[in-house]
Amino acid sequence: MSFGKRHWIDNRQDIIFFLHLPLLSCYDTPILSDLPFGKRSLFYNSYFMSGGISMSKNNSHRDAYQLLQSVTGPIRFNMTNDFMFKTVLQRNNHVLIGLIASLLHLKPEDVKTATVTNPIRPGDAINDKTVILDVNVLFNNDTVIDLEMQVVNQSNWVDRSSYYLCRNFSNLQKREGYTDVKAAYQIGFLDFTLFPDAPEFYATNLFMNRKTHKIYTDKLSISVVDLTRIDLATEEDLRYEIDKWAKLFKVTTWEDLKMITATNSVLAEAGAAIYEISEEEHLRQQLEAREDALRTERDVQKQFERVEKERDAAIAERDAAVAKLDAAMALLKKNGIDPAEKE
Repeated sequence: MSFGKRHWIDNRQDIIFFLHLPLLSCYDTPILSDLPFGKRSLFYNSYFMSGGISMSKNNSHRDAYQLLQSVTGPIRFNMTNDFMFKTVLQRNNHVLIGLIASLLHLKPEDVKTATVTNPIRPGDAINDKTVILDVNVLFNNDTVIDLEMQVVNQSNWVDRSSYYLCRNFSNLQKREGYTDVKAAYQIGFLDFTLFPDAPEFYATNLFMNRKTHKIYTDKLSISVVDLTRIDLATEEDLRYEIDKWAKLFKVTTWEDLKMITATNSVLAEAGAAIYEISEEEHLRQQLEAREDALRTERDVQKQFERVEKERDAAIAERDAAVAKLDAAMALLKKNGIDPAEKE
C-alpha cells in the first residue's frame, strides 16, 4: 500500500507524522501501534483537522470528532440500533468501504465503489412499513451486499437470510445474460448465537459439493458475525480487525469507543459519526423510536420463550406421569393382575 507524502514534525524528543491518505484501515495499525496512546490521539486529531478525512462539504464530522474527545459516560445509542447502523453506513462511505473491506479480506485499493441502493430518505418515519433498515450495497459494480443488524432472535434467521440472498441474486436486467448476474453476499450481525451447538464469531457459508467440498459458485454466500462471541475471533479475524468492528457496534461508553478506535481512522470516523448522529434532534427521535420498538421486540421474545419453557415443562411433566403410570401397570401385569380386565 502506498502511504503517499509524509510530513514530519519535530516535537522536541517525539516525532509525530501525518499521512495524507484518502483512507486508513487495519493495514495501517502496525505503524500506529508504535506510537504511545496519547500520540495516536494527537495523530488522529491532526489527521481530521488537516483534512485527511474529507467526509463532507462542511466541517461537521471533524467538529464531531473534536467534541468526541471530551465526551465521557454511557452511549445511549450504539450501532446495534439498526437505525444508527444504517445511518452511519449511509452517511459515511469511508466507513462503509472499511467495514466491507474487513469482512471480505480486501485491501482498500481493491475497493472501487460502494453505493447504498436503499437509503433512508429525509423525513422517512422508521415505523413506516416501506422503510427497510438493512443496508443494500452495490459493491464495485459487480456485487450486491446486504448488511443487516439483528439483535432479537426471532428463530427465523436461517430462512430469512436465505430469502434475502435469493432476492438479491435475482438481479439480471433486460438484455443481460446469465453470466452477467452479480454476486450476492448476505452478511448478518447477530446479537445472539445462531447455532448454540457450534458457536463461531465470524462464519461464511458457501454452496459446495457435500462430498468433495468443491465450491459450486462463489457468487453466493451467507455470513454471520456473532456479536456475543467476540472471544472466538480467529487470528484471521483479528488480522482484518473484524473483532474491533464488533466491539464498536456493541460499545456502551465513550471512553471504550475512543480506545477501540484509537489505531484505526475508519473506526474513528465511525465513532465520530455515532456521536454526531446522536446529537441531531430529528435523528435522536428516530433512534429513540427504534429503541422502543426493539425493546418491545425483546419483551415479546422473552414472553414467547417463557411460554415455550412452560409448555415444555408441562409436556415433560405429562410424559413423566405417563411413564410412571406405564411402569405401575407393567408391575401389576408382572404380578398377574391385568387392570384392563373387568371383575
